[in-house]
Amino acid sequence: MIRVKVCGITSVHDALLSAEVGADALGFIFAPVSRRLVLAGVAREAGLAVGPAVGRVGVFLNQGLDEVLRLAEAARVSAVQLHGPLSSLYVREVARYHPVLRVLCPGDLGRGDVLETLEDPAVTPMVDAPEPGGGVPLDWEALRDVFPPGAWLAGGLGPANVAEAIRVLRPAGVDAVSRLEERPGVKNPGEVRAFIRAAREAGRQSYPQ
Repeated sequence: MIRVKVCGITSVHDALLSAEVGADALGFIFAPVSRRLVLAGVAREAGLAVGPAVGRVGVFLNQGLDEVLRLAEAARVSAVQLHGPLSSLYVREVARYHPVLRVLCPGDLGRGDVLETLEDPAVTPMVDAPEPGGGVPLDWEALRDVFPPGAWLAGGLGPANVAEAIRVLRPAGVDAVSRLEERPGVKNPGEVRAFIRAAREAGRQSYPQ
């Protein structure tokens, strides 16, 4: 079974919508530079509304360790997603407290320090575009031979292309933001529903039981 994450949630309404149509996890962005920035209190309320069966992922970009841990605790997230050129020591320290989705760009794949970090069982790789949330898909065929086993995939995914991405790379999970929105931070219900449906169907075809 492939897992599906809807990222950039900024309201309880969109959290409930995404959970009701089958999202396995929700992403709450705490990076101050993001147009989808959410307050920790809103994220916590949304997490309580959807219940513990849905993952709540706090998303951070080049933020200090104390800030990440403080916001993750305040929002009561179940995992932390880390973007940016971070040291292995930093990633491991966060992983002491929370499961980590470590976001990598295609250029990071194969680097020794990155591979060393991924040996930590609390760290799962996610491959994303250099500009997160930009809506530009990666070249999946070019990644076929270097895509880490068990990794998640992000980067310009939406209802129209997620099936092909799953067919080529067979990721453990898929994550989408911009192609599911009416405007930054506001989800389009039809696109969210179509994305999850397409991912599930592709998963059934690519991961036979």
